[in-house]
Amino acid sequence: MKTRHYVAVSTMALLAFAAAPAAAQEATAPVPQEEEFESAGDIIVTATRREQSIQEIPIAVTAVPQSLLQNAGVQDIRGLEQLAPSIQSSTGQSSATGTTLFIRGITTAGDNPGFEPAVGVFIDGVYRARAGVAVSELPQLERVEVLRGPQGTLFGRNTSAGALSIFTAKPSFDLGGYAQATYGNYNQIELEGAVTGPISETIALRIDGGYRKRDGYIEDVNSDRSINDINRYYVRGQALFETTDVTFRLIGDYYETDENCCGAVSAARVGGAANPTPLIDAIAGAQGLDGVYTGDPSERRMAVSPNRAFTEKVRDYGVSGELNWDLGGVSLTSITAYRQWRALRDQDIDFSGIDRAYREDYLNELGTITQELRLQGSAFDGGLDWLVGGFYLNETNKLRDTVRVGNDANRYVDSIFANGLRASFGTPLQFYGSLPGTPLLGQALLGTPTGNFPAALQPLVTLFKGQAGVQAVPGVTPIPGLLALATSPLPAAVAGQGNNNDDFRVKTNAVALFTHNIINFTDKLSLTLGARWNYEKKELDATINSNTGSCGFFNQVRSGNAAANAYAFVLRQLGVYNNLFLLSCNPALNSEFNGTYSDDFSDSQITGTAKLAYKINDDVLLYGGYDRGFKSGGYNMDQATFDSVQLGGNGAQASDLQFDGETVDAYEIGLKTSPLRGLTFNIAGFYSKFNNLQSLVFSGNNFVVQNVDSTTSKGVEVETTIQPDRNLLIRWGYSYIDAKYDESNDFAGTPLQGQEGLQLLNQPKHTVTIATTWTPEIGNGVHALVHADMRYNSEVNLNSTAPNPVTGETALRNQGYPLINARLGIQNSDGSRGLEFFVENLTNEFYYITSFPVPEQTGNIAGYPGLPRFYGIQARFGF
Repeated sequence: MKTRHYVAVSTMALLAFAAAPAAAQEATAPVPQEEEFESAGDIIVTATRREQSIQEIPIAVTAVPQSLLQNAGVQDIRGLEQLAPSIQSSTGQSSATGTTLFIRGITTAGDNPGFEPAVGVFIDGVYRARAGVAVSELPQLERVEVLRGPQGTLFGRNTSAGALSIFTAKPSFDLGGYAQATYGNYNQIELEGAVTGPISETIALRIDGGYRKRDGYIEDVNSDRSINDINRYYVRGQALFETTDVTFRLIGDYYETDENCCGAVSAARVGGAANPTPLIDAIAGAQGLDGVYTGDPSERRMAVSPNRAFTEKVRDYGVSGELNWDLGGVSLTSITAYRQWRALRDQDIDFSGIDRAYREDYLNELGTITQELRLQGSAFDGGLDWLVGGFYLNETNKLRDTVRVGNDANRYVDSIFANGLRASFGTPLQFYGSLPGTPLLGQALLGTPTGNFPAALQPLVTLFKGQAGVQAVPGVTPIPGLLALATSPLPAAVAGQGNNNDDFRVKTNAVALFTHNIINFTDKLSLTLGARWNYEKKELDATINSNTGSCGFFNQVRSGNAAANAYAFVLRQLGVYNNLFLLSCNPALNSEFNGTYSDDFSDSQITGTAKLAYKINDDVLLYGGYDRGFKSGGYNMDQATFDSVQLGGNGAQASDLQFDGETVDAYEIGLKTSPLRGLTFNIAGFYSKFNNLQSLVFSGNNFVVQNVDSTTSKGVEVETTIQPDRNLLIRWGYSYIDAKYDESNDFAGTPLQGQEGLQLLNQPKHTVTIATTWTPEIGNGVHALVHADMRYNSEVNLNSTAPNPVTGETALRNQGYPLINARLGIQNSDGSRGLEFFVENLTNEFYYITSFPVPEQTGNIAGYPGLPRFYGIQARFGF
């Protein structure tokens, strides 16, 4: 397998450089002035809120121009991974709520709507509050900028790991537009287009729209359904008002999906005889179904309960206005935005063919109002470029959680314990009466002669019989109701019980003041100083309403019922009480937590930046600096975070849901060079120390938030572009990222136990990207298109299960693999018209996007498979 990967990587490298001689031959003669072209080193970015060449700013930033985005077929922000080695995306149980972005190995884990992203996403200057909110289809783009490291003195919203700034195509005062159609395998159909033009000398309009559909690539073995399909559309309108001193851009957009996401395959099964897969298969098999599909994961097949779904419907819309006003030596920028986002989901959360548990009509709604103001200008004859600004965020995050038990809930719990109790009692026993012909534990204890039990159990059995009143035991008084409790099934769950409903609301009000200033000591030496004051207040209101019937016995124990406590004592002595509680009354639907809760807290932090830059000559920039970053705390919108008295806690309190903010001290040194026109070589080294990094981790039955005391991300990034003429562009990138939980952490007794000193999960140490685009003219203004891009990720651990003490490897890993995309076709000189054939994942590599331990199935690890090979044809007509 590794040989094939090395061959693929080598092939990409050869493809990149083999095209160079042909282009160089064309470029041997001097290029006339009118044939000058914009090379990669001429890209103008606004990463510092000033229009500058990317080679002149002392920031580690990757810029991807519109032409490359088009030739690479980038449709959403996840497609940028092929072009920028330090950025990575991951999608978990939902593409809407479980998508995360990594920069330099750092992310805020998904599958938790209470988390704010460590990597901020800004579309036309507007902050998108969650990464999942930003993965919608993108219209035609102007460029994308990836800023690495903490941001806060330039952007309205502070981010601790980096920022992704996306710029869409503006309205034009020249009439134009395009239409594009795509057809591919998996019945892929895409239609998109735009029209733009003036309605007066000062006003231009633009409208974009698109529709995308594709069948799913994960097959349900229990039905004819496919999962991970695509069915979405968007429409976007813009108006641009422009005069000599004032521009105002108004944008309104609407986006909607109706899809099935996200399926996961059984990736690893550990634990030997204790693994629950045979038990699940037996329950499913009795119904003519597959329980856990154990075929090769690369088949992308999974078992789903026929009566459960993975429906995911997203609606996202908003309006924004950006004002830029030249006040004469000072410019004013105002960006105002209002956005509403909603995700409605169903989910088979046991990821198996049995009907153990599910979500139905889970609803997450996010409403945001943002206002950013900036003033900037220069002073002292250009000796100072200054910027001051303010930012306000009003956000309302609502969640309706609906974890519920299915038809097989009692049978699954009884089957788990029937196998376990067989070892102690020589026969299977149960608690809820769902297994015909199998006696209850209480019946066995009371109806079996004491002498038949192991000697170690006989005193306990004798006591229990005395308390139940079936045997006279000196000094033991019978407890009313115990006999009936022990010889009857425990209160059981009824399908549909659980969260009905859990409602959370978190309101955030954030205010920030920031400044970013460049002091130009000379034409060569400059100092950048920036600072930010950030204040946030979060308010939580929650109502928990779970009606899980199988919590009934445990609620009796908690309330002090004598019979229930006597039976619970026996169960504890047998070592089954805690597990029976967790399986029967999972923290995610424990009715102990029912009630209303309110809490609030505030965070205040001062952060900043200091960078020194020196232009060795016109083609070489050396820089270094320090950044202090911050991301505020929040609330985990999940009742499973509450502290149960059944397990020794002090009961549910609103403050249980709070997690702390994280800070980072980041250091960076870099070199940017442009030794020749069309050639750039940039290198950056970084060291970032995170305190209280927010991590979402699996505790065995549910996910919890854990603030990690100390985490370090350090490494080196290299990017180079080669563009000998306008028709050939080669981009190469490499990142070495050593991102680890520090060895000084003590994870004993936590879900991260054993992860001290190990590379963060799902973060490759080595990443290589290569993108080559060759568009030679073949006659009469017609150009060929030859494009290929590749991303190579080195091996990674995907889950935290039992890391090998010597190698550090966990139960599930991705070995190193390349992802190769390619396009071949013809187009006109500006790419506005063309016919192209494309393929994504050319070698059909199988890999996991991420993985997770399946709740309540100890030893079963599921993985979200990456995309298979997609291919098709695309036609584009521009005017």
